[in-house]
Amino acid sequence: MKAAISDRIINQKTQPVYIVLEAGPTHEGIESAKKLAEVAKGAGADAVKFQLLYADRLLADKTINFPYQYLKIEDQIEVFVPIEEPLYDILKRRELSKEEWVELSKYCNDLGITLFTTATYVDEVDFAIDQLELQSIKINSSDVNELGFIKYCASKNVNLQLDTGNADIWEIERAVIAAEEEGCDNIIIHHCPSGYPARVESIHLNMIPTLKSMFPKHGIAFSDHSPGWEMDIAAVALGADMVEKTITLDRTTKSCEHSFSLEPIDAKKFVESIREVEKAMGDSRRTIPKDLRKNRLKTRRSPYALKDVSEGSVIQEGDFELKRPGFGVTSDDFKFMIGKKLSKTVKAGSPLTKDVL
Repeated sequence: MKAAISDRIINQKTQPVYIVLEAGPTHEGIESAKKLAEVAKGAGADAVKFQLLYADRLLADKTINFPYQYLKIEDQIEVFVPIEEPLYDILKRRELSKEEWVELSKYCNDLGITLFTTATYVDEVDFAIDQLELQSIKINSSDVNELGFIKYCASKNVNLQLDTGNADIWEIERAVIAAEEEGCDNIIIHHCPSGYPARVESIHLNMIPTLKSMFPKHGIAFSDHSPGWEMDIAAVALGADMVEKTITLDRTTKSCEHSFSLEPIDAKKFVESIREVEKAMGDSRRTIPKDLRKNRLKTRRSPYALKDVSEGSVIQEGDFELKRPGFGVTSDDFKFMIGKKLSKTVKAGSPLTKDVL
């Protein structure tokens, strides 16, 4: 696998899972963007992600409505309320000027957290790479069929992230091939269930091992749009090399994607949980530390003499009984010792050991 962002390899087998906290849809301008970058850094994430877009340029029809759910707390109970609003208004809230992008990039550099973004047009890609010096560009799931744009991004010699959303499997494969044809082998493919929030039955976590099987030399990521982080834990257990989760300063903000995002205190718990799962995953081979090997003898059994068995006596099964702790020979060894003579006396209540033969 050759997927890497800067000098960090994206491969769960050899590296910790790469954790991205997404702030593109939940900031409200440069100051809140900076605060969310601070949240990502404080949580222990590897990177913070934003979205480089301009609504007036992207949308030909500014009247299209977009459905999502926002969060209300009623009597300490979370209630998700359906709503629709113009997509133009939603995207307009996500805009940063180029000057603000430069400011945000410097701020993230000073914080010591990696910044990357989605981009929609080739000049945006050039700006992100040439002026902001970003080392990874993400392509929106809605652009998985824009092969010319994918090829252009692939030609820029940076890490390429492909969001897949509702794409058919053949569309994902075609997009990856298009990038590879431009000589790009530094690719991360995101399994990103749609919905705001995503419905449990539409998440299809089993797509993660499918994508890992189809694209063994590329990184496989999970972008989560569900409340909590149970799905991310499962994704890591299924082999995801990267997880991406949206963060917010307030989940009850009446705007798209806040409801299923993580507030600062939970963002930190999210990262900690992923790291704990990584430790628990352990090795594919069964390895037992020395201290545990020693301790397990306390609950295993060895043959103990039921009476004094004198030196020179022949070892007989009936003179011993298996008891805890297992500080003597094992039951398997005992079978081969039956019929052999003792070189010393074994006192009643003592374990049988190899040095008495």
